[in-house]
Amino acid sequence: MTSVLVLNGPNLNLLGTREPDVYGRETLEDVVTILTGVMDELGGKLEHLQSNHEGVLIDAIHQARGVHDGILINPGAFTHYSYAIRDALASVALPTIEVHISNIHAREPFRHHSVIAPIAIGQVVGLGIDGYEWALRALVRKIEKK
Repeated sequence: MTSVLVLNGPNLNLLGTREPDVYGRETLEDVVTILTGVMDELGGKLEHLQSNHEGVLIDAIHQARGVHDGILINPGAFTHYSYAIRDALASVALPTIEVHISNIHAREPFRHHSVIAPIAIGQVVGLGIDGYEWALRALVRKIEKK
């Protein structure tokens, strides 16, 4: 049974109310419900954690080794500068896909660069919350092909 850890970073707990013109009206609970349904369909297991604190996310990444087969992460603003999260992901060596609701490459210049992307097996951006589902399906497919 494939097990995936889904991590969401800062401010994603405000989905549905935070800048709905950018991030939509769906909530983080909606995202988790969709992803849980996908994993049920695929016969896998999903664990989710959202935190506004970098260290909490790093601890979860470290604890994923030997427990989960892959990580799906929306690091939020940590995408652009958290070398600590990038190094944690690299150190556990689990297949990781980075996902963003908005198209970070079409927004403010500081959002165009991801320190996570070079160690991820892929990046899904700009597809709203649908991007989470597609990223999860791709991650599970990659894990199962190994």
